[in-house]
Amino acid sequence: MNKNMTFEQALERLEEIVSKLESGNVSLDESIEIYQEGIMLSKQCSGMLQEAEGKVMAIVNKEQDVLEEFIISQVKEA
Repeated sequence: MNKNMTFEQALERLEEIVSKLESGNVSLDESIEIYQEGIMLSKQCSGMLQEAEGKVMAIVNKEQDVLEEFIISQVKEA
């Protein structure tokens, strides 16, 4: 697993792992190995999503503050 993977790359690899496991054409040892990789990728994707959500919320909050300031300034001018 590469920690420098993008979200899309990690998700694509995770889908490959699921497909491999579902096929049943892998040995027990390989199944365990790729299952473990899948768990790590799942955690990595989850972390990336949480980080993205935090960034979006920061943007929304900032825009909301700007909008509120604009509305207040308009009310004071009226």
